[in-house]
Amino acid sequence: MAMHIALTFDENFWAPAFATMRSVCLFTQTPEELVFHLCHRTLSPSHKADLEAIRKEFAVELRWYDLDQSDLFRDIATRMPENKRLSNIVYARLMIDKLVGPDVERILYLDCDMMVRDDVRYLFDLDLEGNSIAAVRDTAGALITGGRDLLGNRDIFNPADYYFNAGMVLIDITKWREADILARMEEAYATGVMQRIYYDQDLLNLIFKGKWQRLNWRWNLIDARVVHESFDPAIVHYTGDMKPWGTLAGLVRTVAFARLYRHVMTNELFYRFAKHRWKRWWKKTLRIG
Repeated sequence: MAMHIALTFDENFWAPAFATMRSVCLFTQTPEELVFHLCHRTLSPSHKADLEAIRKEFAVELRWYDLDQSDLFRDIATRMPENKRLSNIVYARLMIDKLVGPDVERILYLDCDMMVRDDVRYLFDLDLEGNSIAAVRDTAGALITGGRDLLGNRDIFNPADYYFNAGMVLIDITKWREADILARMEEAYATGVMQRIYYDQDLLNLIFKGKWQRLNWRWNLIDARVVHESFDPAIVHYTGDMKPWGTLAGLVRTVAFARLYRHVMTNELFYRFAKHRWKRWWKKTLRIG
């Protein structure tokens, strides 16, 4: 049975996208059953070729979605509040049901700052018990929604409600379509709610309140540090400022599985990505281009 996995990324995140994809392949017993749905923006031919190279190693299927050619995505990305850190690529997952074909009944969405260390077949065999999605509770949920003194947005969120991290979401496509997420987003935008909340993650928590299955923390270990390695996480999520592709001294002693991550990305791509990031930093610093 095919296992469908969706990734969203832009030109500056192609290498982490490859690392996430390759980690799924490496730690899944039947990688030939994997179908990756690659939703991208501004992807150069050379970087697309890097991603295509996964098929030289694993007999996976790749399905490409150029979001720059999507009028729907461009409209959303232009009008909705912009996430300065992540860019408006975050809104792509909201329209995943508009992108995938009729053969997709269940799809696993993964952020590209993740590394998978266990067989995702477990998730595809999971009984969702009538829920629309499955996810992991975000330990910082009350701070995300309430902010300082947990007083913010009390008219929208109840801090007593469980709040999930949307970096890993197992989606029942039929129920996702029934939720009519884009219409709910437009409603939230018209009433001013979208301008107040934490982008798509908060929106999804509002839409699926009481309709999501809580997964064990192993399937989305947030802000993974070295101390967490002994807990044997299934999916490592690098949500903090320290990323495994960084080059700062002491990184291997700080970020969980940093050495493993480099080899999953492959040394060759790891160092090319480092060069790409340094080049971007200098351009930004010197305001070139």
